[in-house]
Amino acid sequence: MAIIKYPWRTPTYSQWSEFDEPFNRLAQFFDEPLLRSKEGMWAPAVSMSETNDDLVFTVELPGMSEKDISIEFDNNVLTFSGEKAEERTEGDEERKYHIWERKFGSFRRSFALPHTVSGDDVHATFDDGVLTVRLPKLPEAKGRKIEISKN
Repeated sequence: MAIIKYPWRTPTYSQWSEFDEPFNRLAQFFDEPLLRSKEGMWAPAVSMSETNDDLVFTVELPGMSEKDISIEFDNNVLTFSGEKAEERTEGDEERKYHIWERKFGSFRRSFALPHTVSGDDVHATFDDGVLTVRLPKLPEAKGRKIEISKN
């Protein structure tokens, strides 16, 4: 059975298909394992949301534990970093991979935050491979309703 790599773009009829073909070839060229190492830099998926009280970051870090992750907050820059080690067992040296989509190695993601965020009471949790970091907003950043008085 031949294993065929799934193309980056789905082959559908389009008036732009002439332009898609060179991009697909280019994507395949850069996806070759010889041009990138199995272990190196990678970037985990990050989501940021906002509530009335805080900013919430969620970071997908499957296969990692709390001890592999570092969180820093300095000069209103939030930085996530760490390293995910490749799981190897004895006899894997002769294993031949046909698809390699899992990422291993070190990562570092930094986000500049507004000055309306407080770094004093940052709360981080890690559950089922998802890191959640909550940064409270300063009281003046939460906004308030202003009553209109009659003269």
